[in-house]
Amino acid sequence: MKAALLATAATLLAGPALAQTAAPPPAAASTAPTPAPTRWPVAEADHILRDFAFQSGERLSELRMHYRTLGKPHRDASGAIDNAIVVLHGTGGTGAQFLQPQFADRLYGPGQPLDIGKYWIILPDNIGHGGSSKPSDGLRIRFPAYDYDDMVDAQVRLLAEGLGVAHPRLVFGTSMGCMHGFVMAERHPDFARALMPMACEPVAIAGLNRMWRQLAIDGIKADPAWAGGAYEAQPAAGLRTAASLLFVAGGAPLYLQATYPSRAAASAYAQERVAASIKGLDANDLIYQLDASRNYNPWPRLEAIRAPMTWINSADDFINPRGLPYPAEALKRMPSARFRMIAETPETRGHGTHTWAKFWEADLLELLKRTEHP
Repeated sequence: MKAALLATAATLLAGPALAQTAAPPPAAASTAPTPAPTRWPVAEADHILRDFAFQSGERLSELRMHYRTLGKPHRDASGAIDNAIVVLHGTGGTGAQFLQPQFADRLYGPGQPLDIGKYWIILPDNIGHGGSSKPSDGLRIRFPAYDYDDMVDAQVRLLAEGLGVAHPRLVFGTSMGCMHGFVMAERHPDFARALMPMACEPVAIAGLNRMWRQLAIDGIKADPAWAGGAYEAQPAAGLRTAASLLFVAGGAPLYLQATYPSRAAASAYAQERVAASIKGLDANDLIYQLDASRNYNPWPRLEAIRAPMTWINSADDFINPRGLPYPAEALKRMPSARFRMIAETPETRGHGTHTWAKFWEADLLELLKRTEHP
C-alpha cells in the first residue's frame, strides 16, 4: 500500500482464536523531541534474473531486481547463511521506506530487535517498483502483466540465486509485502524460518478493497492524456484521482482528527500530500502495481503454511478493517500462527501503522525468541 500507494497511501497522512497471543502494553506517548534520522550504512545493488517466466506466459530475458542490504551475512557450521532478515514493501513502495526513523531507528541499532550487528537485513524493490524492472523503463503497457505469484517467485530467486539465501531467518512484510508473505508461505512452505505479515488479509482482494483500487485505475484511464498508455506527459488529472483515493485508503481517522482539527488545516494537509505524492509517479507503473493483486487468494490453502507466524493488523486500517471475520477463521487452520489487532488510538496511523515499530516491536521480539532454534 511512500512513495507507497498502499504504503504511500499510508505515508500520505501517514474471539477465543484471537486470544492465542496477548497484546503487549500500548506504547506510551512521548513528548521528547524527535531525534534526527540515523544515516544507516546501506549497500545497494542489482541482480539480473535470466529468462524470467511470468504466470501469464510472458517472458523477459532479463528481469532486474534492485535491493539494499544492511549488516553482513553469517554462515552456520554447514556454510549456510542463517541470519538473513527479508523486509518486503507495500504497493508503490520500495525497500528505502524501511530506512525511515520510525522503523529503522527502533529496530536496526545495537541491542534492538533487528540489530544489524547480528542480522543481515535485505530490502528488495519488487517487480514494477523502485530500481527493479517496471513498465516505465520503456515497455510501458507491453511490460508483462505480473501478479503476486510472479513477484514472490522473483524475490525467492533473488535471495537464492543472487544472495545465496536458502532459508531466511525471517520474512517481514507490510501491506502488499504482508500478502507476499502469505503467498510465499504457500508456494515455498519450507523457505522462511519465521513470518511476520503486517496489514493484510489472506483472502482474495474483493469488496471495498478491490473497488477503490479499480476506481484508481479507472481514474487514470479515463484521463484523455493517458492515451491508452502511450502518453507523452503524465496524465495529471488521472493521477490526482488515483492519489486522492490512495490518500483516503491510507488515512487514520483519530490521528488526522487530532492533528488537523480545523477545516483549513485538514484541507491544506490533504491537498499538499496529494500534490506531493503525484510527483515522481508514473501512470502505467501505478496501474500495474494496483492490479497485481488481482489473482491473490491464499485462503483455500492456508493449511499449507507451516512456518511460525505472527500476523498483525490495525483496528483503524481502512483497507483491512477490524470487523472482517477472517483472522479468527484463519487461525483455526494455521496452528503455528498468532494474531494481534493493534487498537485504534490518536497515535496509530491507520494502514501505515505497519511501519511504526513502536506499536509492534514487542511482537517482533517474541517471534524471534520463539523461533530462535530451528
